[in-house]
Amino acid sequence: MKNRLLTIITMLCALAMLASFAAPAAAAPVEANDPVKVRIGTQPWIGYGPWWIAKENGLFEKYGIEAELIDFIEDKEVNAAFASGNMEAANLATHTAIKLFSVGVDLKLVLLEDISTSADAILVNGEITSIADLKGKQIAYEEGTTSDLLLNYALLQNKMTLDDIDAVPMPASDAGAALMTGKVPAAVTYEPYISEALKENKDLKVLYKAEERPGLISDVLVISGKFAEENPEAAKALLKVWGEALDFYNEDNTAGQAIIAEAVGSSAEDLKTAFDGVKFYDLTANQKDLTGDFTSTIKDVADVSKTIGLFEEIPDLSKLVDASFLK
Repeated sequence: MKNRLLTIITMLCALAMLASFAAPAAAAPVEANDPVKVRIGTQPWIGYGPWWIAKENGLFEKYGIEAELIDFIEDKEVNAAFASGNMEAANLATHTAIKLFSVGVDLKLVLLEDISTSADAILVNGEITSIADLKGKQIAYEEGTTSDLLLNYALLQNKMTLDDIDAVPMPASDAGAALMTGKVPAAVTYEPYISEALKENKDLKVLYKAEERPGLISDVLVISGKFAEENPEAAKALLKVWGEALDFYNEDNTAGQAIIAEAVGSSAEDLKTAFDGVKFYDLTANQKDLTGDFTSTIKDVADVSKTIGLFEEIPDLSKLVDASFLK
């Protein structure tokens, strides 16, 4: 585990040094009424869906933001791009935001976006009926991601560790496919890959869901500290964009889900159970929970992450979370 942490730190440091020479400069403050350019890292995950709704409906422009949504496949790609200064904002799993902050990345957690209930899960073939049955089995999952967190938590709850299984690291997008085709008997992944796997292979089933520990798998918006300091009004505008996009989604689920499904490369019909497995947080909920219930949730996430070795020391979480832009 320590080797994994050292690798992460080394990678981030190297990227940061490279960025100082080659990366484009961070967005500078702009004059009033000029649009603020913001590069936002995303992945094909429905929890980030309101950003695609915002793009489709012109909400960024409405609030004076010239946004570029940059899509990545693997967590490590978006993490590295944000850490090296190539983006002003990123959508991250909560544990990832803590991890990056713990190794010195300048960021502020400004919005709780979603919590996964059944949209992150461990999938298995028909021969496996319990977590204990995973002992000695090959399990495909993406290291350092929500899948890693969920798998380790499930094992810990059953007095097991990664040493008890045969880990098969691969991107979450490939893990479901590996299970579908019989290359592995178990996989940890998230939507839309869960729905795709279950649709293609009727012998597969869900063994364990994120709702076993509510809030363990959640997503947040982070912005760079430099961007927040230089463009506080633009940071507030980003949250307004999220809020209006989520209002659109709540008022017209059909239209909202169609936009999101297209963005993640699936159909709304195939993602019905996926949408049911995600709870979105609007601005009202954030104003209440980001400095309320979420403070205990993020502590739980940090504790579990530290236990499984994603980082050695838990940083000062009160300095990570910044709810001031919600006011």
